[in-house]
Amino acid sequence: MADRVYPRDDSPPQTTELKQPPPPQEEEDQAHHPESPKKLAGPQSEKPVQPPPGTYVIQIPKDQVYRVPPPENAQRFERLSRRKPRRSHCCCCLCWFLSFLAAFLFLVGLAAAILYLVFRPESPDYSIERVSISGLNLTSSGPISPEFNVTVRANNPNNKIGIYYEKGSSVNVYNDGVKMAAGSLPVFYQDKNNVTVFVTSLKGSAIELTSGVRTALVNGVSKGTVPFNLALRAPVKFKVGSVKTWKITVKVDCDLTVDKLTASAKMGSKSCDYGVDLW
Repeated sequence: MADRVYPRDDSPPQTTELKQPPPPQEEEDQAHHPESPKKLAGPQSEKPVQPPPGTYVIQIPKDQVYRVPPPENAQRFERLSRRKPRRSHCCCCLCWFLSFLAAFLFLVGLAAAILYLVFRPESPDYSIERVSISGLNLTSSGPISPEFNVTVRANNPNNKIGIYYEKGSSVNVYNDGVKMAAGSLPVFYQDKNNVTVFVTSLKGSAIELTSGVRTALVNGVSKGTVPFNLALRAPVKFKVGSVKTWKITVKVDCDLTVDKLTASAKMGSKSCDYGVDLW
């Protein structure tokens, strides 16, 4: 009995492939663009895709950046974190000097405040009581040698402070910037709460007057107001209890006028300014 032979089918076997339904976005694209070709999904490779060569930014949490140093810097970080701040020798000396200076100034200010409250110091005042003039001849064109006798009144209003008038004082008389005569104060001690009146003699020698100064003096005599400026400088020491201070220079500048240039001259207006040089 012969076997039944079937005809050979050379066509490749048909395989059935299940297709996944397209996502909703693709369905919408196909609905709007029916003629657009469909992209066939390639086979998925099992190996991970290698990134292209280049520079990448690695994001690290901020707390790890500050708290966890790199391994190569861990020892250095630990050594620096344990190191104590060191101050230089010059910085320490400067701090000690400033502290000492501040303490010294504070003690000086405190002592000055205590002395002021205990002794209540007041500034002495001075005034010009009288001026007599001789030897000032304006009729002659030659040099002149005038003499001024100035009566000065010094008042010490302090109840617990005396004043020593030392050597080296000066009293000068000027007219329009020209020194007419010079002299000095006597050396004496003025007791506390005391008024002293003294006369000082001022002399000038061979003074050449310009025609302008001579004319101004003549006009002043005719008007009865001849202006002069008196500058007084007196080094003094104040006695506070049993202690003497250092030398302090008392400065007095007075502007005054006289009616004539004789021994019987009378003063008109006068104004004085006072000052002190502590050093």
